[in-house]
Amino acid sequence: MMTANRDESVRLTRERKTVTAMIQIFCRGHHGSRKQLCDACAQLHAYAMCRLDRCPYGAEKPNCADCPIHCYRAEQRAAIREVMRYAGPRMVWRHPLLAVWHLLAGRRSVPERPGRKQPAEKDTDNV
Repeated sequence: MMTANRDESVRLTRERKTVTAMIQIFCRGHHGSRKQLCDACAQLHAYAMCRLDRCPYGAEKPNCADCPIHCYRAEQRAAIREVMRYAGPRMVWRHPLLAVWHLLAGRRSVPERPGRKQPAEKDTDNV
């Protein structure tokens, strides 16, 4: 059995690998980069890794497309969407296991938003 810490590191590590692979596929297809990412893709990759590090869901993180919290700025959100549209179908051939794990993660239910306080119940006895 996995412990909570191991589970967290496995999920987030796999998410990091998936995003990295998608950006590499996109950069190679659009910018011809083979060994290193171009500057624009490297900046997007750094931004995506920062967002993963700061995700309030932690180990329970849903796929970004299913997430109720939109933590990407509009410009980066548009860029990562373009990356995912291009690289998503190609992931099946280039990184089949990551693609399957990503699809399975999308089938998980989205956990309750972290940090939200439940409203206090009103005391109707003192009315």
